[in-house]
Amino acid sequence: MKKDWWKESIVYQIYPRSFHDSNGDGIGDIKGITEKLDYLKHLGVDVIWLSPVYESPNDDNGYDIADYYAIMDEFGTMDDWEELLEEIHLRGMKLIMDLVVNHSSDEHEWFREARKSKDNAYRDYYIWREGKNGKEPNNWKSSFSGSAWEFDEKTGEYYLHLFSKKQPDLNWENPKLREEIYKMMRWWLDKGIDGFRMDVINFISKVPGLPDGPEKAGERYASGGKLYRNGPRIHEFLQEMNREVLSKYDVMTVGEMPGVNVEEAKRYTDHRRQELQMVFTFEHMNLDSGENGKWDLKPLELSDLKENISKWQTGLHGTGWNSLYWNNHDQPRIVSRFGDDKDFRVESAKMLGTFLHMLQGTPYIYQGEEIGMTNVQFESIEDYQDIEIRNMYREKVVDGNADHHEVMEAIYVKGRDNARTPFQWNDQPAGGFTTGEPWMRLNPNYREINAEKAVDDPNSIYHYYRNLIQLRKKHTIIVYGDYQLILPDHDKIYSYLRTLEHEKLLVITNFSADHVSFDLPKNVEFEAEEILIGNYHVTETKNPVSFTLKPYEARVYKGK
Repeated sequence: MKKDWWKESIVYQIYPRSFHDSNGDGIGDIKGITEKLDYLKHLGVDVIWLSPVYESPNDDNGYDIADYYAIMDEFGTMDDWEELLEEIHLRGMKLIMDLVVNHSSDEHEWFREARKSKDNAYRDYYIWREGKNGKEPNNWKSSFSGSAWEFDEKTGEYYLHLFSKKQPDLNWENPKLREEIYKMMRWWLDKGIDGFRMDVINFISKVPGLPDGPEKAGERYASGGKLYRNGPRIHEFLQEMNREVLSKYDVMTVGEMPGVNVEEAKRYTDHRRQELQMVFTFEHMNLDSGENGKWDLKPLELSDLKENISKWQTGLHGTGWNSLYWNNHDQPRIVSRFGDDKDFRVESAKMLGTFLHMLQGTPYIYQGEEIGMTNVQFESIEDYQDIEIRNMYREKVVDGNADHHEVMEAIYVKGRDNARTPFQWNDQPAGGFTTGEPWMRLNPNYREINAEKAVDDPNSIYHYYRNLIQLRKKHTIIVYGDYQLILPDHDKIYSYLRTLEHEKLLVITNFSADHVSFDLPKNVEFEAEEILIGNYHVTETKNPVSFTLKPYEARVYKGK
């Protein structure tokens, strides 16, 4: 297997608004990130992924970009950003930026021009259609609720927005638009960044004619549908992007791709096809969702997780490459989701980290994951900032007849703001995040759960993550070894074997709060040499043939 620096790296995602505020205005900023780089260096991460810091009216927290070449005033200046890049590189780390080019802000100069008239030079940078029978051009639904079309009074046509109405979709069918994007990408790469994370990049090619999608029980065509996901020209566009831009730099690329399956991911990440290096799949993040989507809650079945992770581990092996993540700015906190944030917060956070970091792929850590930050439960909908949460609540409770408490329960479990509460640095007012009034309320548990306490405690989640990172740097098998699921039918233990030439790793994780017996299957050949890491103190080093796992226990044995 070809070795690459980005395969051997550990990535840390920063959501700037919530990371650290340097000037007391209550909003995290670029200087605040620079001040905390030594913390990240000490943790051991190699690459920092920065969520958008571009000029934006902030309808969707920076994912609605008004100027791709400017820094948002709230975050600082271009000088601040250049200092951050320099300080990252001085510490031997790399920086990747968010690339958001499925849509722009409606306040972008291109769109301001486009809506002036039908014959404007920028009109075709976006997707415009006449209405049908006094209604929208088709029945597509926005990912943020409601129609995916917005009527523009001045020109009498609708424009497409798969997200907020302030996020009009760009028209990738237009070669002039594509060249503008490639020019912008070169501009940032020439500044010295080390790659891109590409926002919903598999949405950029829509089915020609934009036909209606199938409706279910009278509902509009659901978001994420096949008519604008992995579309007919997507590979052509990505190969062109690679040819025109990416191939000319030594960079890391990862595409966020809702709805992508293993076979599609192989095409996107096969290095011979010259597209992207990794994709973010959502399949494992949808395993605790019912048939009605994200807000339809159901408990995780471990058998589903085994089937899904195994499919991706074996499916991409030798062809593409996996991205490994539990958390990001759009996902609730994993310790509250698949762990136990009440009785076994530390143990289950360590177990989940072990499980993920021992897989084949590039691990991504989201800010606060390394100290075990948890979901939050605000009593009032007014305390939530996320446009997706607010739109869903209005649609279901204000305009519909859904029960307030049931909807709030879904928000507590799945809302994106779980990931966006300010980072908990210490037990001081506002958790050391700011000296002012934070833009969003902190999780009240910051006095117990914070970075200062975690760094001071050698048995903390933070130091456990440091160990996981160091092990990956030391043992090539963790990066490149192949994967084999064992005990496929066990409803509480997830165990797998990694193999590289004569080396083996045996990973054993208990996904429950119970004491559970582990028995190594007779058909699995494994002779232990040492225990690499575990989240409980283990004295015996004998072969792990049969023993009892404690609640949320994880063990990794190295052997042959």
